[in-house]
Amino acid sequence: MEFVLYPAIDIRGGKCVRLTQGDYERETVYAEDPLEMAERWIEAGAEWLHLVDLDAARSGEMVNLPVIEKLVQASSVPVQVGGGVRDLERLKKLLGIGVSRVVIGSAAIDHPEFVREALSQYGKQIAIGLDARDGKVATHGWLDLSEVRVEELAREMVSYGAETFIFTDISRDGMLSGVNVEAVRALAQACGKSVIASGGVRSLEDIRRLAQVQGEGVAGAIIGKALYTGAVQLPQALKAAAEVQGK
Repeated sequence: MEFVLYPAIDIRGGKCVRLTQGDYERETVYAEDPLEMAERWIEAGAEWLHLVDLDAARSGEMVNLPVIEKLVQASSVPVQVGGGVRDLERLKKLLGIGVSRVVIGSAAIDHPEFVREALSQYGKQIAIGLDARDGKVATHGWLDLSEVRVEELAREMVSYGAETFIFTDISRDGMLSGVNVEAVRALAQACGKSVIASGGVRSLEDIRRLAQVQGEGVAGAIIGKALYTGAVQLPQALKAAAEVQGK
């Protein structure tokens, strides 16, 4: 298993933005055209890109699909996309435009039958997004907090065939407060599958700490705000991860 760094490109209203703790009222626009941002990260060495359709996550409307399609077609690296994927039709649309991996989040709680079907048909092309606050799963763009514990939902998804998870600690997302390595590691151990960390990465030290537990199932990290503010430079982050793994 390889440790991969995923620069995050969050799309809202066709633009590349960042939200703080998932709050739609606390938005910063970083680029009018997300494709420019994608090209920037690829030039800096990105091996994958992580896209989130914030409009679809909130309203369910896939208004950014043309922007995502343009970006995916132009990208020389694989792209994973999440946000509002709640039925097979949307899933097939994203895979049909060339998306390499689709992230399913809220539907894991709301529509488990759809997730079971998606995993049986598309397997490794699916990642399950688990967003948590205080160990409990949050859904619908983090607007709703369930009573389901993250490890519990992860094990259920594994029984359906899930191989890859993306774990976000909401309390740290967009806060540059440091990654919750222990929570990521605990989830990987609980489900026995690959877990990608998301939220809170603020320094090369965070990258090193995550890369050190790669052998325990931590398969990478999604980096957002730290890249956009310049707190972390992608080439240095890639180098730090490679050094930990002895490459």
